[in-house]
Amino acid sequence: MRIRPSFRVRRSMCTALLALAAVATGAPAHAASLSWTWSYAGAGITASGTFVTEDTPDALGYYLITGIAGTRNGETITGLQPSGTSVPGNEPFHVDNLVRLGTEQLTGDGFGYSTSGGNYATPFFASFLPTPGYLEVFSAPPFIPGASNLGPEDSELPVNFTATLLTIPEPGSYALALAGLAALGVLRGRSRTLAGAHRLSA
Repeated sequence: MRIRPSFRVRRSMCTALLALAAVATGAPAHAASLSWTWSYAGAGITASGTFVTEDTPDALGYYLITGIAGTRNGETITGLQPSGTSVPGNEPFHVDNLVRLGTEQLTGDGFGYSTSGGNYATPFFASFLPTPGYLEVFSAPPFIPGASNLGPEDSELPVNFTATLLTIPEPGSYALALAGLAALGVLRGRSRTLAGAHRLSA
């Protein structure tokens, strides 16, 4: 006669299956993020580094940049300019810190960052050019508020920009999935052991 697992064992197995399902469907313990590499270059300009973005794009496919690291002309990038604000020396133009795959990877607002030399840069996509392409606005001290603030120390030059998404899974996701599978295996083994014990006692 076939012996069914006890109610307690069945309930434990159901709990483990629900937990495993939550992992399989991607229920995160924290907000997920994506990693990117990026670079651009132009006349006298070389910049490269990494982005961290949110993992969900907007309706146009853009991801919000939440972190940045890298260098520009040997200077370390020290921070990302907050979205909706202007880098010093480039008022009143706000950055939106958006990036996407494909063509026109940046918007007309671009992203902004500061460097260890006290300078700021804003690469963006200039759709208003006769031949649309990327520009970088570079601003250095002294910073003069206002629209007419480009001095001899500042520049606005064409650059070639590219960003690549790194598809590296988060280690935590695999660890949770493996833990769920291990727990399920233990419960199944316990169920078989109890069934065997019932057979022997019968």
